[in-house]
Order: sequence, then structure tokens, then C-alpha cells
Amino acid sequence: MTTKAIEKNRAGANVGEHERKVPSYLASVDIFETADEFRVLADLPGVKGEDIDLRYEDGNLAIHARITPRQPPGTKYLYHGYEAGDFYRSFSVGKEIDAAGITADYTDGVLTLHIPKAESAKPRKIAVKGK
Repeated sequence: MTTKAIEKNRAGANVGEHERKVPSYLASVDIFETADEFRVLADLPGVKGEDIDLRYEDGNLAIHARITPRQPPGTKYLYHGYEAGDFYRSFSVGKEIDAAGITADYTDGVLTLHIPKAESAKPRKIAVKGK
């Protein structure tokens, strides 16, 4: 899947072309800024780290995560409240980032993306010369 395959549907959820016939969910995120980076925290409950696909291409950052069913096909449930599916989310990212420096870690169902600011985008103090 490439970021070009991701589109916004009327509900605002990001969907992409994929072969799986499973529900798609909009990953909940928090985005904030520090002096040196932008940080994205994405909730991806039930996802294994190896099932997360992150892509940055042409100013778009895309998150795609797959959830595998907990039980084998044909399981007879007494109650079935957990639906396996995929998470999608994409963002337009400005040019004020260092794309080569983007890193990610995944712990306890939360994906954390560290998107460093380009040096030219960081605030700087300007010295005033005077007499």
C-alpha cells in the first residue's frame, strides 16, 4: 500500500485499497509539538508491532495496522464483541520536518512517531547588537 492509495471517505476516515475484507477503523491520535520535534501518539489496540506499516511519501505520512483474529476461523462464540480489522490514518506533513530522521516505537498498544523539525524550522534567538 502506498500513501497515494489512501483517500478520505465522507466520514473522514482514511481508507486504502487492500485485499482484506475486514472492517477499517480510524486510529485515534494525539499530535503535539516540542522544541525539537512533532510527536504523534496513535492508539492501535490489539496490533502486533510487526503488523504496522508506516510510510512517508511526498509530504504524506500514513499509518496502516492490521489486526489478526484472536481465534481461528470457525470458532463458535457465546458472545462476540471484538471485531478484527485494520487501522488507517494519514496526515499531510509540511516541509519543515527532517523526513530522514522520522522514528517510531510501539509499546502497550500505542505507536509513537517522532518527527524531528528541520533546523531551519526551529526557533532561534537573535542577538541584538547595540551601543
